Amino acid sequence: MQEDHFETIAIRLQAERSQYKEHSVPLYLTSSYKFDDAEEMRALFANEKEGNVYSRYANPNTDELIEKMAVLEGAESGWATASGMAAIFTTFGAFLQSGDHVLSSRSVFGSTHQLLNNVFSKWGITYTYADLDKPEQWESGIQPNTKVIFVETPSNPGIDIIDLEWLGNFSKKHNALLVIDNCFATPYLQQPIKYGADISIHSATKFIDGQGRTLGGIILGSAKLIKEIEGFARHSGPAMSPFNAWLLSKSLETLAVRMDRHCENALKVAEFLESHPSIKRVMYPFLPSHPQYEIAKKQMKQGGGIVTLVIEGGVTAASKFMDGLKMFSISANLGDTRSIATHPATSTHSKLTEEERLQVGIEQGTIRLSIGLEHINDILTDIKQALD
Repeated sequence: MQEDHFETIAIRLQAERSQYKEHSVPLYLTSSYKFDDAEEMRALFANEKEGNVYSRYANPNTDELIEKMAVLEGAESGWATASGMAAIFTTFGAFLQSGDHVLSSRSVFGSTHQLLNNVFSKWGITYTYADLDKPEQWESGIQPNTKVIFVETPSNPGIDIIDLEWLGNFSKKHNALLVIDNCFATPYLQQPIKYGADISIHSATKFIDGQGRTLGGIILGSAKLIKEIEGFARHSGPAMSPFNAWLLSKSLETLAVRMDRHCENALKVAEFLESHPSIKRVMYPFLPSHPQYEIAKKQMKQGGGIVTLVIEGGVTAASKFMDGLKMFSISANLGDTRSIATHPATSTHSKLTEEERLQVGIEQGTIRLSIGLEHINDILTDIKQALD
């Protein structure tokens, strides 16, 4: 597009209008498509001609969403899946085979840990964890058969940050595919591909949707890599529905303004919590006390909408605080317009052992706050009264 501002692209890039000249892109709720003749069918299935064949492969609504996300993130191409975990599984499944090794950040989402630990291990795929803030662990963790380097930054729920520029150079040096889970940042705040990532993944269920309505996943990368993703996904079938793609594409039109408010509110919450005597530790990328504050400022536009805290008194105090919240929702989701409180040790990361949780900084008193779009005074009032 001629306009190069994020907000304009997110609003104005859309599928070609039909003969009805609709202003808003319609829903294409069709499972299949009609061919003009037998030759066109043959040519489309032989990849000699571009066009729609079947909505498990492509649909005008998913095409629009993918094109928007690719442009916003600075990628050549992309693929849409039914959920964020489907995007992660599809990426691993497309590039890994028996005997391969994955070097992953230790702090990853609970379901990603389950994939590495319980699913891919059945297929002879091994993994090693490294801490985001310890470069020496990454150097020692690389093996001759390391095929993929996988990282969440910021991580869930510890809000750990890694220097993407350093990691991009590191992955190239070792000829490994660098895959970044960019869910917490969104393309508005961070574009990993610009720093050397090969693949950027989103759970579009979170901030991309932003309203707790639907599921979706996005995989972004070079045209060559996405072609491999496509080959795997077409036949394994983790397709996003046209309706979800339509919702998510419309959501992108307000992503920038929503993220500005999420970040503004979250920073004020983090600053308040850091000064409260009941709080043992606060993790937020744009707090000067964050260990990777300078790195976060270098590669992120703002600090994001997630604040993680550790409350004195362990699980008892954490439960009392959460039960005392009146406005916040208690939910395992995040990235919603509504503020949400989550206790990772008993929900999103409950399948990890206590030792594994402690290794990634999840204590019994750890609470993840997804800061919504409510008025900041109302958010702070609710947190204050729950702490009191």
